[in-house]
Amino acid sequence: MNWISEVVRPKIKTLFKRETPENLWIKCPESGQMVFHKDVEANQWVIPVSDHHMRVNATQRLQYMFDGETWLDVPVPEVATDPLKFRDEKKYVDRLKDARAKTGMQDAFKIGYGRVDDVPMVIAVQDFSFMGGSLGMAAGEAFVKAAETAIEKKTPFILFVASGGARMQEGILSLMQMPRTTVAVRMLNEARLPYIVVLTNPTTGGVTASYAMLGDIHLAEPGALIGFAGPRVIEQTIREKLPEGFQRSEYLKDHGMVDAVVHRHELKPTIARLCRQLMHFALPEAKAAPKAKEPKAKAEK
Repeated sequence: MNWISEVVRPKIKTLFKRETPENLWIKCPESGQMVFHKDVEANQWVIPVSDHHMRVNATQRLQYMFDGETWLDVPVPEVATDPLKFRDEKKYVDRLKDARAKTGMQDAFKIGYGRVDDVPMVIAVQDFSFMGGSLGMAAGEAFVKAAETAIEKKTPFILFVASGGARMQEGILSLMQMPRTTVAVRMLNEARLPYIVVLTNPTTGGVTASYAMLGDIHLAEPGALIGFAGPRVIEQTIREKLPEGFQRSEYLKDHGMVDAVVHRHELKPTIARLCRQLMHFALPEAKAAPKAKEPKAKAEK
């Protein structure tokens, strides 16, 4: 054994080897451009050049919206973990454990109460990283809790939605959340409180067929996929090529399904302005300009 080539040389290489973090750069899904991770994070996860909106988790979304650290985390009610004892390739309870360990959330919803540009409101965020933001009993219960909190506090209810649809592991119990959330929206209407929905990428399936499309105002982030069935399924069904940009935010705005497409940087002031108008809140008082001093009359000679 040659100890110089087999032992000493590898140790010297290891000594001078530089470790490069795997997530140092991010590849833009739209343009293929490589962007520095810190630059994208500082820009609220919007690619600077292409303006592609990447997904953000629920905690980040609440931090971007609320004023400082003044918002309160509203606890989500507990539900039965696995009522149907469902199992496919893996037990449903094991899938839940993995999702909770990965995201640090109990389920797909996170609720916050605080002020947005000094306007009090309740905000619920559906996190796609938790099992595709799927709608199950826990998500339905969280939506109802958020609506009840808004009614109790007499504030607008803002929902950021991102979902692949109903959660198949809960079967009919998942589908029953569609009418339950619809009743919660009706409660908000009866209390005369605004319900504003922000559609993010993607919003599909049973969520689109229920509370995601029942808002008083529908906003959407640029380029978000919004629809019931995916474009590939539609093309295979009707055997026709779909129009360019079909089911994207801009296409839906042009066809009246979305009220406005709003850049992520403009969501906070836009939602605050809408809530002031809908709740008849007074606008922030502008500082009055100092009055000009009147010139003194010259004394008569």
